[in-house]
Amino acid sequence: MTSSSKTSSKSATFEVGPNYVDFKMLGEGAYGVVFSAVDNRSGERVAIKKSTPFEHQTFCQRTYREVKILLRFKHENIIDIRDVILVGDTLETMKDVYIVQTCMDTDLYRLLKSQAISNDHICYFLYQILRGLKYIHSANVIHRDLKPSNLLINANCDLKICDFGLARLNDPMHDHNGMLTEYVATRWYRAPEIMLNSKGYTHAIDVWSVGCIFAEMFDRQPLFPGKHYVDQLTLILQVLGYPAEGDREWIVNTKAASFVNRFITYSKQPWNRLYPNATPQALDLLDRLLAFNPASRISVEDALKHPYLRSFYEPNDEPVCANPFEYEEEKVDEQPIEKLKQMMFDEVCKLHHRQQLQAAGAQQSA
Repeated sequence: MTSSSKTSSKSATFEVGPNYVDFKMLGEGAYGVVFSAVDNRSGERVAIKKSTPFEHQTFCQRTYREVKILLRFKHENIIDIRDVILVGDTLETMKDVYIVQTCMDTDLYRLLKSQAISNDHICYFLYQILRGLKYIHSANVIHRDLKPSNLLINANCDLKICDFGLARLNDPMHDHNGMLTEYVATRWYRAPEIMLNSKGYTHAIDVWSVGCIFAEMFDRQPLFPGKHYVDQLTLILQVLGYPAEGDREWIVNTKAASFVNRFITYSKQPWNRLYPNATPQALDLLDRLLAFNPASRISVEDALKHPYLRSFYEPNDEPVCANPFEYEEEKVDEQPIEKLKQMMFDEVCKLHHRQQLQAAGAQQSA
């Protein structure tokens, strides 16, 4: 277990040891608090997310899942984990978890609230989202909660995808028993198949979320701001219109199919009326990202090749994950809290062992 000294900032106490100083609060929510600090070994300011996950099964699962995934990932457009600090003398007393990451200046949600962004910036941000998502999907992972506030941005317009607490392995046969409507993706960015079927979703749900984010960048308003489940589907069908017969076959739930049939008289709204300032190429890609039928929705790889992104597309610099996750690794939902604590502890021990080996190697080569 990592030993730590206490430092206080305003009302929060941070037990992160002697390596971090000059704390500044960045935000807080149900997950805990985020603050920045200076790593006095490098002089670099980092972000540190403090949570107390072991009191609740759901928070415990989310924290472990994020640590497990991000410790394996290494990509410019995905947030990193530089260190994990566990507070407590034993597994039984382990309480707080501190995740140390790169410090970014803002997120897309706050950026869109504060200013309009140019078409060039929209294109660059979309490219980076898709570049990061290509890596995520190549690892056999579905993010499941892509939204503007989970896209971190710095002053150089570099973008990183964050918050992998809801991520899952891509298993189209897994039955999610209705959990999706409650826990997957902030409602406004949910793909229709999440709400209409309880199983069979794929990487395409992330592509839908990217389409919603892309649209939002044009006019700084969410495309489908549903107030509840039914309203969300209604807004989607009012824009996309009644789907063709071949685009409805995937809806296996009879009640869901009956709901969609209520919109038989609805026609698709032209994208250029909704977003008159967007280029035809941008709207063509938007249309492909927001295909109602998940099987017809464009893949991340094909989206990166789209003419709209021609100025950024670089196939030799769009890496994939060298070590994808396997299905047997996805057993988080079945574990009790005490087992999850042990799994978390094991992951952090492996991280610290790698760090020690790297430090020893650096000393030998110096």
